Amino acid sequence: MSELDEDFRAEAVALAYTAGEAAPKVVAKGKGLIAHEIIERAREAGVYVHESPELLALLMQVDLDERIPPQLYVAIAELLAWLYRLEQGVSDSPAPVAHDLPSSLERRRRS
Repeated sequence: MSELDEDFRAEAVALAYTAGEAAPKVVAKGKGLIAHEIIERAREAGVYVHESPELLALLMQVDLDERIPPQLYVAIAELLAWLYRLEQGVSDSPAPVAHDLPSSLERRRRS
């Protein structure tokens, strides 16, 4: 399989969190070449790229500029806490594995 074939099947979601906000939000997402660009820009900026097909599938269901749903709070909080400890030099353990993820997300109805 060529690298180009892999690019077209790739998916990526970028999250951003600011202290004091209710939850992280999806700030970029895409498939194929867009996903490749998201990953490349993250790496160039020194941002950690986490690979979890299960979590990715769920995050792809969240609309752009929307906050993550409560069903993902624990998994994302564990990952952010691990990243914080890693950046502080407190931990060298592997990234946490998300447990008890829902199989899909309930879509919120917009009023």
